[in-house]
Amino acid sequence: MTAPGLVLVAHGTRSAKGVQTIATLAEAVTTELDAGTTPLDVAAGATPWVRTAFVDVLGPSPAEVLRDVASPAGESAAAVVVPAFLASGYHVYQDVPRAVADSGHPAVAITPAMGPDTALARIMAMRLRAAGWSYGDAVVLAAAGSSDARARSDVRRAAALLAERLGAAVRIGYIATGAPRVPDVVAASRAAGASRVFIASYLLAHGLFQQRLHEAGADGVAEPIGVHPAVVRLIAERYQFAAREMASARAR
Repeated sequence: MTAPGLVLVAHGTRSAKGVQTIATLAEAVTTELDAGTTPLDVAAGATPWVRTAFVDVLGPSPAEVLRDVASPAGESAAAVVVPAFLASGYHVYQDVPRAVADSGHPAVAITPAMGPDTALARIMAMRLRAAGWSYGDAVVLAAAGSSDARARSDVRRAAALLAERLGAAVRIGYIATGAPRVPDVVAASRAAGASRVFIASYLLAHGLFQQRLHEAGADGVAEPIGVHPAVVRLIAERYQFAAREMASARAR
């Protein structure tokens, strides 16, 4: 059986830099799968194709990509959809499954979202230090936010993983949806006695939300998680686990 393709689904952005990040990430995942360096091994076959799709703001949508790659038999066009989201909110629980259903594609598996994960916490800690953070400085984890309680739970888990990694307290602030807002948390940290406050960006790529963080009054703002070998491996492993499950189901 030919290995299923991979559809990497991200949140759309009008930022050219953000779109390029997703494209670069997809290229890196293709290289990772081609090298076969990830722990799980997919059944023999050519390196799977990797396509990108977006929910909101711009296209192509997951449904459009899946329609484009579908074959009548479905065998050679099987696909694994990996949501490149750091928390599982409305887009992961509603938009992505709906898009898969609307596509009419006969053979698709959807993996869990990327985060929270210890690999992401390691990258955030590295980005914070690169921004000038040192032990004793206050930390605010900045997330986009969601009205979905499951997404907020994921963000709390991400903050706990970062706190464990840093050995320091981490407060949470939201950029777009929910409270408290990032500027309010920065101000509260200063009021509590912090002489320096740094923002850990719990965002995947550059865009409007990342720009807003630089207006929140912090002493430093870490770069988004972006393209990093640990992110590439995380996506590849999500894909490979789902691909193996698909192969096992077909063999039964």
